[in-house]
Amino acid sequence: MARVLVTGSADGLGLAVGTRLIDQGHEVVLHARSDARADSTRHAAPGAAAVLVGDLSSEDGTRALAEAANASGRFDAVIHNAGVGGSAGAATLYAVNVVAPYLLTALMTKPDRLVYLSSGMHRSGRPELADFATRAWSYGDTKLVDAALAAAVARRWADVRSNGVDPGWIKTRMGGAGAPGSLDQGSATQIWLATGDDPAALVSGRYFKDRREERPAAAVLDEGYQDGLLAVLARVTGTDLPS
Repeated sequence: MARVLVTGSADGLGLAVGTRLIDQGHEVVLHARSDARADSTRHAAPGAAAVLVGDLSSEDGTRALAEAANASGRFDAVIHNAGVGGSAGAATLYAVNVVAPYLLTALMTKPDRLVYLSSGMHRSGRPELADFATRAWSYGDTKLVDAALAAAVARRWADVRSNGVDPGWIKTRMGGAGAPGSLDQGSATQIWLATGDDPAALVSGRYFKDRREERPAAAVLDEGYQDGLLAVLARVTGTDLPS
């Protein structure tokens, strides 16, 4: 069985992924942004091995989470589920959806598998690298970065399986009650990529929805954009992605 970290797993899709992994017998570490939310997460998922705390809207909080994750031991898989919607505002979108998954990837001990949650809305994202830290980020922009980050990490780290996922429009607090997808549908692909032994899941640098490979936006597959993205993320965070 695998040892898996799921970020942003105090509720919603992340908690659904975590509880399903626990039910399958995996050792699962969950994550919440505050001590109060961590307490409620422990109650909701009593089988979790631990619940780590870190506010991903703060770079210091993200670094603290990486440190706590490393102190807990190496993971077989990390699912970068944490994210906020467009109503959070550009600065929070940038911190949580863009900076946090990169910093955690760069600072944590390399796992065997990485899964980054993107969205079908990444296709509306703008592949711009100018004024990176101060631009008016949209949700689609951030999800384009997440998909491209998965592909860039796959190229940089040949020994790690790194993939992007569109979980679909799911009934969660972010997705709303009118969303057509269930938590089971929204969690299946991440779990499959993080722990599955199906040959179709043992790949890297791909983009999936409903356990089927899809072709993402052209920028995601553009190696020049990937390299530029890693360079600008290293510059704005002061942290290189290890070779």
